[in-house]
Amino acid sequence: MPEFEVRKVDRSYAQSVETVGSKPKFWFRDGRRRYLFKADDRGTGEDWAEKIVCELCELIGLPHVEYELASEVEGEHYIRPGVVCENMSPSPAELVLGNDLMLAIDPEYPVQQRFKVRQHSVQNVRETVLNLEAPDPIWMSRVPVDVKSAMDVFVGYIMLDAWVANQDRHHENWGAIRDTNTTRLAPTFDHGAALARNLLDSERQERLSTSDGNRTVAAFVRKGRSAFYGSLDHRRSLELSEAFLAFARCAPVAAAAWLDRLRAVGSESVQMIVDRIPGVRMSEICKLFTLELLRTNQKRLLDLKVTE
Repeated sequence: MPEFEVRKVDRSYAQSVETVGSKPKFWFRDGRRRYLFKADDRGTGEDWAEKIVCELCELIGLPHVEYELASEVEGEHYIRPGVVCENMSPSPAELVLGNDLMLAIDPEYPVQQRFKVRQHSVQNVRETVLNLEAPDPIWMSRVPVDVKSAMDVFVGYIMLDAWVANQDRHHENWGAIRDTNTTRLAPTFDHGAALARNLLDSERQERLSTSDGNRTVAAFVRKGRSAFYGSLDHRRSLELSEAFLAFARCAPVAAAAWLDRLRAVGSESVQMIVDRIPGVRMSEICKLFTLELLRTNQKRLLDLKVTE
């Protein structure tokens, strides 16, 4: 299979800077469509992580924003790598992030505090998501037949996080699309922190080859924590698999349906995706480690007992 194409984005086309988040971003137009370029300015693999997770979402039919690998250029001068996605909420619709949605159930919710927010609990998020409608039908075309509500879809997002080791679904990394008539759960977006993309290759190599049980890939993924808390009394957020189990109890039929989709994903399909990332962006040892991380997390999820 050929490598994924890399889209060139000339910074002179930038129309406005996106201020939400910590990464350099700008909006630009291509014809009548508006796109966001998000830079991987630190060279830590956020671009390839975003693209791989996008393709994994496609494999299981999960509503997601479509990302393309991109390069920021100025004329013929290369600047930095990144990704591009189309605006998911064109006017008059607007994207409302999770922190603002949470205000509806808690007027004192700490909207400015991005991390370690105990109010970002399973119960509070559940109550918020239950007030939303399912994503627009254009995003729902390939979901399992048992997935119908916003909560049914959201539990799929949390399964995805546990599969790809995404610890970054804080309250600005999920949200809803609001228009004049409805407020619908948004497709999943912003997965650039997934897949342990910031590890050094030396550590990846060690974890793949070690005989020390505390240093293996399996030991590594067990440490992954979500941005969700079990309750206000918990000092630490839930582990990724714990978060999935907690949300799965809110929608057990949908959780089982998403696990069935995950069960159907073969290793060859995953490897085909990873192999299509250009070698200049992702080393061979990085690809091997990523494949093992995904295989290990897939097995861990499928070994879970999901009950009401």
